Amino acid sequence: MSKNFTYNEIMEKLTDILVDDFEIERSLVTPEANLFEDLELDSIDAVDLAVKLQYFTDKKIAPDRFKQIRTVDDVAKTIAELLE
Repeated sequence: MSKNFTYNEIMEKLTDILVDDFEIERSLVTPEANLFEDLELDSIDAVDLAVKLQYFTDKKIAPDRFKQIRTVDDVAKTIAELLE
């Protein structure tokens, strides 16, 4: 059962996932940070992130939508849209 989260709650959880699971320095996780260039995630990391977010939201991000995601803000906005 999913819950409505605010944008800030989504960003907080997303930041925690990136810091705890992907060992990214917290100060690097900003809304404009590019997942692949700035945070150095690879395609396998991206899939792992999508799975972790699915557990958090109980919603699956469509593969076509996920391919369009580039920044931390893109992820947060996509999650917010899914939960509407």
